[in-house]
Amino acid sequence: MSRNPFDPTLDRLPRILPIFPLAGVLLLPRARLPLNVFEPRYLAMVEDAMGSGRMIGIIQPTDPASRDRNPPVYETGCAGRITSFAETDDGRFLITLTGVSRFVIHREMEGVRGYRRVVPAWDRYAADLDSDAGPAEGAVDRGRLLAGLKLYFQLQGLSCDWHAIETTPDERLVNSLAMICPFAPSEKQALLEAPDLTERGKLLIALIEMSILDGTGDCAPPRH
Repeated sequence: MSRNPFDPTLDRLPRILPIFPLAGVLLLPRARLPLNVFEPRYLAMVEDAMGSGRMIGIIQPTDPASRDRNPPVYETGCAGRITSFAETDDGRFLITLTGVSRFVIHREMEGVRGYRRVVPAWDRYAADLDSDAGPAEGAVDRGRLLAGLKLYFQLQGLSCDWHAIETTPDERLVNSLAMICPFAPSEKQALLEAPDLTERGKLLIALIEMSILDGTGDCAPPRH
């Protein structure tokens, strides 16, 4: 299993973390999330993060339909480190966050340059940092997961590289599907808060199977 981007320990994680509230967007430890940043306050957030640890917290609003500039957010998010950065000619930032660890908001601080900051508590998800101590392959019911995916793809008339899917390690496969599939924000949050890969895999399978039964087909095929 791959290491975290800078091999962090609890005492090296930031005591103050900028947060980026995004409904329906999920970041998980060791997964990668590309973002197109254009709103001025979040451009400022990225600029500041680039000069100070490169860490940003991705978190969901509790009400996805809220138009509040600073909506209430769930207490749990995931911090990622900026591992790729580019600036476009029109002033946007194209960044990639690599997930480091989930966190719980201890309290929210006064914002800076328009963006929000929190004091994160890392202890509940300390195991996220133990990338070499994760569950062995076989912790996920791949047979059931792949069967569900095949039924879904057949339902939607989609094709994919099954060899690539079948050879992708458990954690990468489960996390990629959890992040890519457009489940409801509350379902995304449940995937985020699943205590470990085994439980996340069980929940992912249940959501895919419910999508098939409902005939909604709301899960897009993974892209590598």
